[in-house]
Amino acid sequence: MKAKLGTLKRLKPRDIWASESKDFTPWLAQNIGALGTALGLDLEVLKTEAAVGDFSVDILARDLSTARDVVIENQFGATDHDHLGKLLTYASGVEAFALVWIAETIRDEHRQALEWLNERTQEDTYLFALELEVLQIDDSAPAFNFKPIVFPNKWQKATKTAARSGSSPRGEAYKQFFQRLIDELREKHRFTGARVAFPQNWYTFASGIGGVSYGASFAQGDRVRVEIYLGSADADANKKMFDWLLEQKAEIEAKFGAALEWERLDNRRASRIAIYRSGTIDSEDTVLEEIHSWTVKQLLAFRDIFATKLKHYQK
Repeated sequence: MKAKLGTLKRLKPRDIWASESKDFTPWLAQNIGALGTALGLDLEVLKTEAAVGDFSVDILARDLSTARDVVIENQFGATDHDHLGKLLTYASGVEAFALVWIAETIRDEHRQALEWLNERTQEDTYLFALELEVLQIDDSAPAFNFKPIVFPNKWQKATKTAARSGSSPRGEAYKQFFQRLIDELREKHRFTGARVAFPQNWYTFASGIGGVSYGASFAQGDRVRVEIYLGSADADANKKMFDWLLEQKAEIEAKFGAALEWERLDNRRASRIAIYRSGTIDSEDTVLEEIHSWTVKQLLAFRDIFATKLKHYQK
């Protein structure tokens, strides 16, 4: 028996989003996780139509792995010189970590320009270009796809950055630990879309809720910490959310199966809820293996418990 196959059709983005600025940009901001997965980054939206001098960038986001800004410029149709100029202007205005250009068609001359820039920019600056595809099989619901056209050689750049920073061997040890961690979380648990670790003693993961993230770090006092971090720009909102969760402390810790550290941090903008264990990056390999397994387990537990709680809070 022959399988019945459907017909794949390509739709125009304007068939789905009537306006690039009024419809597509807000949709993209709400679905920033999908773009992050395509890029291999954990992204959090800071602002749409963010002012940069006399201009405004479509989306200003933050890469949680580096805590640095990401400029996202999108357009319907084919790329043009005007948007390329805007992208570079925005990037310099906010000292962006990454530039992301999304269009229906990436012209060959613009692909070449971005690849040329990727080869010559500083080691911690990355340029991406993706084509927005809208696909449909017969009369099915339309589906979107971000097709990568220009990607930087992130591994090569990250290696150069580590070498120039003088972070070895400790920086390399951190990088190796967190590289293995994010690979397992991405491939086995769909916890993150991140792909590249950096020579730093912490890593932050998107939660899907603005201003809230999960984190793992080698903290002071020879301790390892896993946390949920309430770190929006609004200090009052962070404390309000923390206090709401604190009222449910007994229930949360019962589900977690362990006591947590409830750190309101009254002298700071953010708050955190964390769990700790002993350990350093200099620990024996067997201990680092235990720390790895423990960290994965705690991060998954934080997601399972707090994701549901915070969805109710938002309502």
